Amino acid sequence: MIEDGLISSITDSGELVSEFLPSWDGNSEKSGNIDIIDAKGRAIIPGFVDSHTHLIWRGDRSNEMALRQKGLTYSEISKLGGGISKTVGSTRNCSIQELVDIGLQRAETALKLGTTTMEAKSGYGLNAEAELAILEATSQVNHQSPCDIHATWLGAHDIPRDKSKEDYIEEIINVQLPMVVDQGIAKWADVFCEPGWFTTEETIEIIGASREMGLGSRIHVDEFVDSGGLAIAAELGSISADHVAKSSEESRALSDKSGVMQTFLPGTQYVMGMTDFPPIKKCIDNSWAFSIATDFNPNCNSISMPFVGSLATHRCGIDPISALAASTRNPSTTIVNEESAARGIISLNCPASFNILNSEKVESWCQSPGMNPISHTVANGHIVK
Repeated sequence: MIEDGLISSITDSGELVSEFLPSWDGNSEKSGNIDIIDAKGRAIIPGFVDSHTHLIWRGDRSNEMALRQKGLTYSEISKLGGGISKTVGSTRNCSIQELVDIGLQRAETALKLGTTTMEAKSGYGLNAEAELAILEATSQVNHQSPCDIHATWLGAHDIPRDKSKEDYIEEIINVQLPMVVDQGIAKWADVFCEPGWFTTEETIEIIGASREMGLGSRIHVDEFVDSGGLAIAAELGSISADHVAKSSEESRALSDKSGVMQTFLPGTQYVMGMTDFPPIKKCIDNSWAFSIATDFNPNCNSISMPFVGSLATHRCGIDPISALAASTRNPSTTIVNEESAARGIISLNCPASFNILNSEKVESWCQSPGMNPISHTVANGHIVK
């Protein structure tokens, strides 16, 4: 039973019908002022929590696939004028309303695929004005969509072409971050900590400054090589370290001890044509907490958590139930820490955000890549379909 967007009762369906729907004919989708969903025995799971997305940007980089097939690396494509910088150029030319429209369309797609809560990063502005515009658009999308969206500042995503790295880091610390804090939308700061982008020392400097200004942190680390980024995330007390594809076992153990969630993004390896998928199973073997997320962005252009779950099970060797926990309850702890507002679970007095599958089997949620396993989604009490 759902009232005011919260789960008010969990009990046998016969008891609910007897108490609240005595005149229901068993077929209609409404009885008086009560909306009815008949699950017909199908499995119900929590709404997905996508804890790593780049929701708002404009442009198309699908041509980069051909470059990757010719053997060019992500870094080489970026140096040729592609990658993040190309998307920045397209995104800076957008009005806030255009960005909102883009975000709403993508949030609707995510909802239809079962995502009811997501984290959304800026990062395709790379100057104060454009980064603030993306964050403002993110806030407006959150207020207009049933999807619960939480913002992260990622101005340290790349170096803009018109600035030196030294000058840009100075701008980040002295201009962007104070303005982001004054704006009051972003909860966290993020840095792309990877050789060729921001070093571990620069990451410590930027995240240290953001922490002094009151922001939490989530960090991109160890996507292409083990640069020690996960250990830095543990040192900095970040809530989440994302990618972590190449991190050492020592860093993984340290991060778990420090309360840092390892967030794996197997969609990245998929679109890059890699065969060495993230070693997620090591987390299960060692009882380390972990999450999985889409990493939706212009290069990894899928916002489907069921697809990511399929990659985790079919390519990374984890079972569907573990993958489900990594897509719901676990990432929720990095986004919302108030017990009454918990996401990723189905529990009394928590927001009514859940999915009814097409199948009676819970495991089916991630077993049909390319198809939608969801029959109905309820997001914060709103029936999506």
